[in-house]
Amino acid sequence: MRLERSLPLLGLLLCAVGTTAQQERKLSSQGEFLVEISGTTVTITCPLEDEGVKWDPSGRRGDIEERKFIIKDHDSTPANLSCSFGNKKRKLYLNARVCANCEELDALTVAGIITADLLITLGVLILVYYFSKGRKGRASAGGDSRPRGPKMQRPPPVPNPDYEPIRKGQREVYAGLESRGF
Repeated sequence: MRLERSLPLLGLLLCAVGTTAQQERKLSSQGEFLVEISGTTVTITCPLEDEGVKWDPSGRRGDIEERKFIIKDHDSTPANLSCSFGNKKRKLYLNARVCANCEELDALTVAGIITADLLITLGVLILVYYFSKGRKGRASAGGDSRPRGPKMQRPPPVPNPDYEPIRKGQREVYAGLESRGF
């Protein structure tokens, strides 16, 4: 019983610890590139905080705005990019897959779709439960649709003429057969 009461508290504690760890990870990731993809446009932000960052796109064409390098109509081929300021240099291997017809879904839309699916499933479960509630204890036979009374007697089985039981007085028919030891 105590474990059941402490499970929600444990879940809340895990969520709080996970959120704190993610925030610490964001603070420590200041030295990483930021890559944003929208349709076929890829925007890369250099982690160097200085103005006047120089990009080495290695044969790629793109627009440069402050610390950002913008590739329009990216064709999903891998690329080596680097940004530098003075003697500081950062390199990036870009392997971004893009598509022109893709729709972007934010986290709220995905959460809404999942919630709606769960609610519909729960509704179907409740409907099945209430409609099957009155049928408890009733066993339905596939071909037997006639109602039966309580403890109704069945007629005796039809005898098979090929396998009649041995009756008293007729043992001489089978007397010639010897018993075999198994």
